[in-house]
Amino acid sequence: MNIAIASCFDLPDWEQDDVPFFKELADVGIEYQVIPWDSEVDWSQFDACLLRTTWDYQERIAEFMDWINLVSTQTQLINSKDIIVWNSHKRYLRELQRAGIDIAPSEWLMQGQQYDISKLMQQHGWEKGFIKPLIGANARECLPFTNDATGIARAQQHVDRLTPSEDLVLQPYLSNVESFGETSGIFFAGQYSHGTRKVPVQGDFRVQDDYGASDYVYHLSEEELALAQKAIAYVTETMSLPLYARVDFLHHKDGAVYVNEVELIEPSLFFRHGGKESCQLFAQNLAKFIKSTH
Repeated sequence: MNIAIASCFDLPDWEQDDVPFFKELADVGIEYQVIPWDSEVDWSQFDACLLRTTWDYQERIAEFMDWINLVSTQTQLINSKDIIVWNSHKRYLRELQRAGIDIAPSEWLMQGQQYDISKLMQQHGWEKGFIKPLIGANARECLPFTNDATGIARAQQHVDRLTPSEDLVLQPYLSNVESFGETSGIFFAGQYSHGTRKVPVQGDFRVQDDYGASDYVYHLSEEELALAQKAIAYVTETMSLPLYARVDFLHHKDGAVYVNEVELIEPSLFFRHGGKESCQLFAQNLAKFIKSTH
């Protein structure tokens, strides 16, 4: 078996988390090449294309989706094209919510519409708000704000600037993220592998290591595990079983747990917290899947 592992040209030198997983591929009979997704390559020479660190696609979403369409005609995409398309826009969270999966209370601010942020905040009684784009990653254009004159003015300006060109979501700001952080469960072929907890630097909400956040070994609670399994089951029933998935959670100070993201395109999988067993689990399921499709 010979696969392409899709990455990007400007991958940071410090990104080494997948390396132990790569080392396990030989043991399951997989040869691989790590290739920037926008390279001039004949993808049909590979038995599959596994998306990993394609971390610049959000800024080039139209080009990336054209590439997904092209590659899907030449080889097997992992995860599948249907899953990638569905997961590329965070409207999927609204779909999960309708399916009975708990996400943070949300107001969906769609492109081309006008919204009164002060009125929406008053309707919900939120003391603090949080705005984020429905296409994006790495905290791009995310804005926490207070429900006072200064905060509302900032939020309204933010929304007025962005909604002409993109969709947003308005949610309450869950301040527990600053101390407890965001938790995540990593799954391979639907099987829970390991977890992680990402904690931002003091006074920040951004849990990405780009901003100095720390991450730790974490074991999902029963509630988190049930939510994650429900989300993955929904994806499986409506599309197909994702070979890899990371489900992220935010926690309210009153104890409520919300699905924050279901990452099915290019999530960090935190193999450093899952150890050799997690690398083997993914490699074995990858080999099994490729064999089943050839």
